[in-house]
Amino acid sequence: MKKPNLLISTILVFTILVSCNGQELIVYKTIDTVQLKMKIYPVKHMEDHLTPYPAMVFFFGGGWNGGDIDQFKMHAEHFSRKGIVCFLADYRVKNRQGTTPFESLKDAKSAIRFIKKNHKQFNIDSSKVIAAGGSAGGHLAAATALITDYNEVTDDTRLSTVPCALVLFNPVIDNGPGGYGFDRIQDDYKRFSPLHNIQSGTPPTIFFLGTEDPLIPVATAKYYKTVLEKVGSRCDLKLYENQGHGFFNFSRSKENYYSTVKETEKFLISLGYIKE
Repeated sequence: MKKPNLLISTILVFTILVSCNGQELIVYKTIDTVQLKMKIYPVKHMEDHLTPYPAMVFFFGGGWNGGDIDQFKMHAEHFSRKGIVCFLADYRVKNRQGTTPFESLKDAKSAIRFIKKNHKQFNIDSSKVIAAGGSAGGHLAAATALITDYNEVTDDTRLSTVPCALVLFNPVIDNGPGGYGFDRIQDDYKRFSPLHNIQSGTPPTIFFLGTEDPLIPVATAKYYKTVLEKVGSRCDLKLYENQGHGFFNFSRSKENYYSTVKETEKFLISLGYIKE
């Protein structure tokens, strides 16, 4: 894939753009005139300011074409109350920056590296960074763990992008000839598709999917779970009967939103990242 001729620089200091109700909006990466931002939700009612907290970064969905950074705002607010510092990360998409899915993945990796590099300022444990996302954002979360290529040239690649756990909401995991996005990914799917790059050491994963999702077949999700377990990793597959794509969003179904949040809590409790 031909690399764009861009002047790229990464912001190494915090640029505070908005501060309200304990929430901050900062620039984590600058590419030419494009500033990529993330919203930070610090832990509410902190009991111990000296103990680093786990972190969770959310990537919105939208087919790498569009999407809203606030898609997981309610999730971030909820888990910040549970003792996790949460981040909502923006990334480049086709409709806003004219980019491809490959740039989206580069940005997701940059976001995790930025969080890990500045873990002291955020009061987080850099070994406890959880990646989450829905649809194409679920792909990005999974890809930060499984895909070794597509790193920004200005990134410090000594910092691993592999999260400690994955929370995936109807994620796009198959970009191969029979999967989603192949028309844009083409033969690069071999280096871009999570399903085709599963390996030993993949972080424990919880995978939410509606059985009537037109984009991600249940059979694909079950195969993903099977392969993860064969390499010794954990994959909790949660199927929701008669539900379609995006079923977990609060705006779509309050019941499904609360159910998936509760299941995510149980998953993170089992890993020791939040208290019961």
